[in-house]
Amino acid sequence: MDTNPDPSQREAQQTTEAARELIELLEVLWERGRDMVSSTPVSASQLRVLYSLDREEGINLRSLGELLGSAPPSVSRMCDRLEALGFVQRLPSPVSRRQLELHLTVRGKAYLKDLRAQREEALLAVVAAMSPTTRKALLRGLTGFQDALDKEGAAPRSASPLKGVRSA
Repeated sequence: MDTNPDPSQREAQQTTEAARELIELLEVLWERGRDMVSSTPVSASQLRVLYSLDREEGINLRSLGELLGSAPPSVSRMCDRLEALGFVQRLPSPVSRRQLELHLTVRGKAYLKDLRAQREEALLAVVAAMSPTTRKALLRGLTGFQDALDKEGAAPRSASPLKGVRSA
């Protein structure tokens, strides 16, 4: 009886481990970078709220909680903090008087823009050091990963950063 996984399973496991390690390294890099973008401290959870609002403009608290997999009271507290920082505003829903919509403010959008620019600059330095062949392979891999997320329905609506950026 062969207890070794077949080559495709082994390759999938190695790819998964490499992706996890890369994500962990990026989280450390992003944490440092977030402090460089603004003197305003924003936690990782609050940053997830900002990203979600950027993708789902006008979402309500309940839907945001479902999207984040968080309890309504904790989502409400995060939004309170982000609203106090001037990054989020709650507006009446044009559909229902009982609901409020969540929107990024100009300051919140500027924060995300600066954060993304800083992160892109850090990534560009690494990607530029890669060979053209390796860069193309990375783009193909990332595009395939995004396509798989889209097929599985795992990515939030409008969250497809690689759409429009396809490898040749």
